[in-house]
Amino acid sequence: MSKNRTAAHKGYQKKKEGEGRSCIRYRCGLTNTIQDVLNHRPGWVELKEDGEWDFNWCDVGWLRENFDHSYMGEHMRICHFRNHYELTRKNLMVKNLKRYRKTLERESGRLEASKCDFFPRTFELPSEYHIFVEEFKRNPGSTWIMKPVARSQGKGIFLFRKLKDITDWRKDGTRSEEQKDEAQVESYVAQRYIENPYLISGRKFDLRVYVLVTSYVPLKAWLYREGFARFSNTRFSLSSIDDQYVHLTNVAVQKTAPDYDPEKGCKWQMHQLRRYLTAKHGLDTVQTLFKEIDNIFICSLLSVQKTIINDKHCFELYGYDILLDQDLKP
Repeated sequence: MSKNRTAAHKGYQKKKEGEGRSCIRYRCGLTNTIQDVLNHRPGWVELKEDGEWDFNWCDVGWLRENFDHSYMGEHMRICHFRNHYELTRKNLMVKNLKRYRKTLERESGRLEASKCDFFPRTFELPSEYHIFVEEFKRNPGSTWIMKPVARSQGKGIFLFRKLKDITDWRKDGTRSEEQKDEAQVESYVAQRYIENPYLISGRKFDLRVYVLVTSYVPLKAWLYREGFARFSNTRFSLSSIDDQYVHLTNVAVQKTAPDYDPEKGCKWQMHQLRRYLTAKHGLDTVQTLFKEIDNIFICSLLSVQKTIINDKHCFELYGYDILLDQDLKP
């Protein structure tokens, strides 16, 4: 603890005294594209061992273990807010959005609250299991999707139409070897599956868009408009709900498909998608669509603005996944 404090303090003093340091010293806890980008930035130098850093792209484990015990100088920046999970964990995100919608309805009326109606009926399991069952029985034959609250890259996701599938899951199902010896079952969200997605060449896709937040008080956010569309490798069909290559657009899933072509990939750049949609539906329709997508970003950030612990040293780069239905509603 004292080591972190001393290192940060020294870095702050050097910066303040202006000793002519022309490089940005960074730490990166990930071995992926982030590290590659930082390595190729002129004037950025990676610290391989403990030392004085200016910029830290850490994993959440490092944040959890070190953030509260580290002194950070004025110039230091780190890539997560302390309780970032309020928006990145699926169950907490839904809880915050539902609460924000109720607040809007109470303070501004139903019309204003309807701006939050961009996600399907969602329940946290197992805590809301009985409420979910009531909703499930009101819509027999509907398709639902189960998602683990804290996993990514399509891991642990499955579709179902029968309660028996959930009963089996609750007994054992997706529990890991470690969890089988524990009473606690991994939390999931059960969500009404969008059965009528917008298709291109018969294939389902979603949009990955990045939003950078540098402050929650006041709220300061930047949208990277050149995101991309992620396509499934197999033509869409509701008759094969067990086929992940039909229903999941995650690249980590699609690149394992037997007929996946790495030369072609399964992505379009955002400008390609906009050009396609504009040619098919007209400029006004596409502009309206992207305004509605912008509204999703705004509502989601406002839903956690009072919950996230703001800190001038922190920023967060959120990756949003946006699905369109056949009526171009996100």
